[in-house]
Amino acid sequence: MGPGDLNEILRNLPREIDPAVLVGIDTHDDGGVFRISEDLAMVQTVDFFTPIVDDPYDFGAIAAANSLSDIYAMGGTPRTALNILGYPNTVVNTQTVAQIILGGYEKAREAGVAILGGHSVKDPELKFGLAVTGFVSPGEILRNSTARAGDALVLTKPVGTGVLTTALKNERLPEDILATITAAMKQLNKTASEAMKRHGAHACTDVTGYGLLGHLYEMAEGSGLSARIESARVPLFSAALEFARGGSIPGGLKENRAFLKPYIRIAPGVDEALVNLLHDPQTSGGLLIALPPEKTQELVRDLKENSGIEAAIIGEMLPRGETAIKVV
Repeated sequence: MGPGDLNEILRNLPREIDPAVLVGIDTHDDGGVFRISEDLAMVQTVDFFTPIVDDPYDFGAIAAANSLSDIYAMGGTPRTALNILGYPNTVVNTQTVAQIILGGYEKAREAGVAILGGHSVKDPELKFGLAVTGFVSPGEILRNSTARAGDALVLTKPVGTGVLTTALKNERLPEDILATITAAMKQLNKTASEAMKRHGAHACTDVTGYGLLGHLYEMAEGSGLSARIESARVPLFSAALEFARGGSIPGGLKENRAFLKPYIRIAPGVDEALVNLLHDPQTSGGLLIALPPEKTQELVRDLKENSGIEAAIIGEMLPRGETAIKVV
């Protein structure tokens, strides 16, 4: 389902009026937040998808990391999860399913999350993910709609997994590149989340199916601002540009570009393959963080020195202009 389809569906839903709902569907945020008490709120999210890599254990771990990421993007701490599994039982054997669930379980355990059970159904297509519950102090919630004009934008993982996994499906992706993106997709956003809170982040979202520009658009719209991206500073996975130039284009990328076209201005001279990568749907991507510019170098240095994360400063938030996003 593309972003335009989802917007149309959500537009017709009634708005939640319960005062305990601190974050609902209005700004398309990463998770929902419900106040439990004066100093405690519950964060909830759910995500699942079809296999992104061939190895079942890695697929389970990536799906779990991707699901947990929404809690981290909200500034929360995930604590419990439920498995969501759909599989064609006449095609996929029980050993494969067991490895998927094991991958998810061990990634959840790494995050300090207890798997409490789950639900499975027969499905023509294999799918796996988690419904996750976490906690956050109401005063420490990070939304995608609270960026401020002048904020710098920091990205904590490279982009290009959609293009590269499309190459994998076409049996064109070298093993070393597959190993690199698999490790990145399995990497939790836990340490990045903890670091951004230490350095006074104003807003955050994680970069997943709508691509870097799609999630930035939601941040800009929700915050009533515009954004400027310096395309040359966006970190890319090795060979992502090469495969984008070679036509390894996932369907979701085309949908993202079609939806965002009215809201984005691309400066002359920006490489078309790079523009595609900025729209590329990511799986278990990094955090996109808006924070005061004087804090950015501290955050980038903190991530590098304490966790080996190569974060990059890629742009800034601006007062609202005629275009939601400028790419230069």
